[in-house]
Amino acid sequence: MTITAQAVHQVARPSGFPSLSDFALTEHVLDAPSPGTALVENVLLSVDPYMRELMDQAGLPGGESWWGLNAPLEGRTIGRVLTSADPSLAPGDLVLHRKGWRTHALVEASSVRVLPRYAGVPLTAHLSVLGGTGLTAYVALTRTLRLQPGEDLFVSAAAGGVGTAVGQFARLMGAGRLVGSAGSPLKVDRLVKELGFDAAFDYHDGPVPTLLAEAAPDGLDAAVENVGGDHLEAAIGSLRDFGRIAWVGAIAQYHSLGTPPPAPRNLFDVVGKSLRLEGVLVRDHTDAQPLLEDFAVPHIRSGALVPQETVVDGFENMPAAFLGALRGDNVGKMIVRAGA
Repeated sequence: MTITAQAVHQVARPSGFPSLSDFALTEHVLDAPSPGTALVENVLLSVDPYMRELMDQAGLPGGESWWGLNAPLEGRTIGRVLTSADPSLAPGDLVLHRKGWRTHALVEASSVRVLPRYAGVPLTAHLSVLGGTGLTAYVALTRTLRLQPGEDLFVSAAAGGVGTAVGQFARLMGAGRLVGSAGSPLKVDRLVKELGFDAAFDYHDGPVPTLLAEAAPDGLDAAVENVGGDHLEAAIGSLRDFGRIAWVGAIAQYHSLGTPPPAPRNLFDVVGKSLRLEGVLVRDHTDAQPLLEDFAVPHIRSGALVPQETVVDGFENMPAAFLGALRGDNVGKMIVRAGA
């Protein structure tokens, strides 16, 4: 059996913000699976801001590979097994794998994770609050920050995938004052009215350090930082002595053409305040997946935790959804639904 699959390839290196012309829709033929592999039809595909760095860097810190031109791309994906040549996978199994940006893929059985079926939990949650997005949030709070009940927390890019997960998780963990930044008045309103934040601000409204100081006049204990630049500077400035920062992302520099923004002007306050600044890479914490599910699944079932997702229908809309995630068009996790 052969299948003609569609795939999105990157065909040009962007200069600054990428465009649709940097991508092309292609077709290729997949043969039947060989021993140890399975043929899957991709159902749900993730697009994430970190992918912007993969578009134009010849290797990234931490060992991430860059995207080659005119070649298959990567991304977290949920696929349904069509045929299998490995006893560990059966037709109909739903698996999490990284051969995204294509309608079908041949996957090695040893490299995929068969997803559990949780009653009352939508499948999309395995790419949002139960996926890499949620695991990043959970690890940042429980391992990096070791957040304690009553502690005050700042979350930058709080309306994004990681940010909405952090906010809801932190509230369920008993956080004190919860402050977030977002990119529009509508998102700010949603953070406060629906997602448990005590205060939020639109970072377009003024200098971020000033806005955060106004939202948290008594200071903060910890921060989950997704932006870098002025947001990192603001977090350093508002933290109390012995505060902690879990640095997850750097959206501010993803389109900087290889020239990152200047370091925070108050960087030495990390020393003066005895702060701890630690980076978070989710791939270093895959052992926490069962802990995340034990924590999150009961809250999803009870309605206390609502996965925040923006779902775009149609595989052909992968590039547009990706660019939308970079612009901040989404609330929560951006997901492309390619099939039923």
